[in-house]
Amino acid sequence: MDAPNPKRPCHAPPVTSSLENPCSLPSAQGFNQSNIDMTISSFLSLSDLPLFASPLSIGCSFDRVLDKVIPSAAGTSHDEFEQDRFLDRTLQLASVLYKSTERCIRKRATLKNSISWPLLPELTIKVFSMLDTKSLMQASACCTMFNKCAMDRVCYSHIDLTPAAEHVDNGVVCRMIHRAGKELRSLKLGSIYPSAGSTSLLTRSCLTPLTFSQGFAGGYLRSLHLYHLRMMDGESLSPVLSACLNLTDLKIVGFVSGRGLNPLEQLGLLTRNCRLIENLFIEIYNSAGRITDSSLLEFGDNFPNLISLSLLCFRLNDAIAQKLIKGFRHLKHINLSRSPVISGCFLRGLGLCCKDSPLETLILCNCNSLKEREVLLFLNSLLDGDFKSIRLIDVSNNQGLVSDDEGSSSSGPRFPIEELKKQRPDVTFVAIFESQSSSSRGGIFRGQLFLYF
Repeated sequence: MDAPNPKRPCHAPPVTSSLENPCSLPSAQGFNQSNIDMTISSFLSLSDLPLFASPLSIGCSFDRVLDKVIPSAAGTSHDEFEQDRFLDRTLQLASVLYKSTERCIRKRATLKNSISWPLLPELTIKVFSMLDTKSLMQASACCTMFNKCAMDRVCYSHIDLTPAAEHVDNGVVCRMIHRAGKELRSLKLGSIYPSAGSTSLLTRSCLTPLTFSQGFAGGYLRSLHLYHLRMMDGESLSPVLSACLNLTDLKIVGFVSGRGLNPLEQLGLLTRNCRLIENLFIEIYNSAGRITDSSLLEFGDNFPNLISLSLLCFRLNDAIAQKLIKGFRHLKHINLSRSPVISGCFLRGLGLCCKDSPLETLILCNCNSLKEREVLLFLNSLLDGDFKSIRLIDVSNNQGLVSDDEGSSSSGPRFPIEELKKQRPDVTFVAIFESQSSSSRGGIFRGQLFLYF
């Protein structure tokens, strides 16, 4: 309908400006708005006549009028210019009518939805606020009423863009944060399970909107989860985390520590203003640099309220691991999986100094230096009454635990399972060992149940 006229001179009047704003169309000389409305009303009243294939059809009438106005014989260049303008004007009017009809259809659909939809706008907004971000966008595209409800700030309190990670760029993140405003509470970015060769459209500055207006949006954020955003290094994260003063939950999967830097020291510098954090989950790509007592002390001072701590792939030795558990008085969950150095001897000293510790979960999965003997001693300490609050222990390992037999791996260790069943039925003990050997075994002890695999 909007196809350009190939004869249109370069100085012909533009079409798009009139289409975007129908009210900007100039009225015919001597016509007031009432005359124009009556003319259009009279034209639309012809809708009952046949459109085509009849001498009395509207289509034939259009053809006859245009043939009279635009004669087939060639005229002067001035006449051709005026005829081109007339045809352009006709296309404009047809397009304006089409777009006005579309708007009328949408208004009628909105009115119908508002009458038939059983929920009040306030309840609709409440329902929309419970949707994930992708579903919210799909709902907003249904009709004008849903779109209006979906634009409420409350609907963007919890932004999760991970399901559409490959299509999310900085502009999308900026719009979502702007829509949330002071209602922003949680934000998830990146791909949780990235496919091989997948790339991200996000850049190092994707979280900069959190720092706008002196960290207005960042100050309301409570939870921030970042997944496999390799471009987000410490330098780009520092101003963002400095603006998130009320953050209580921080998760970074694929943290890139600086070359030769102490990862704990770098994390301590990044989160020095986030003293309200209760849940901290950090998984690093590379662990360079030696972790010192001073960096550990600074790291511990940053999180006086820490309840859950997960440090995956860190080169933590047993002394550091013991100090971590002892240093956080409110710690209930600790996950030190995939640490290549930990042997488990740090568990020995915990029995006495942390006898009344609130620790409930201990996870040491795929720690390739973890010794079978140290795990056995820890389980015996549970039988002696230590760690009364412990509820879950997981020492699963793809290569098995290190045995005392010249440092070889053991995939079929002997643990006091029967005694645990009797004395600590509230404990879940997980020990799954994968091996190509058919004689290997592992199991899960959950209360009164222990299964071998």
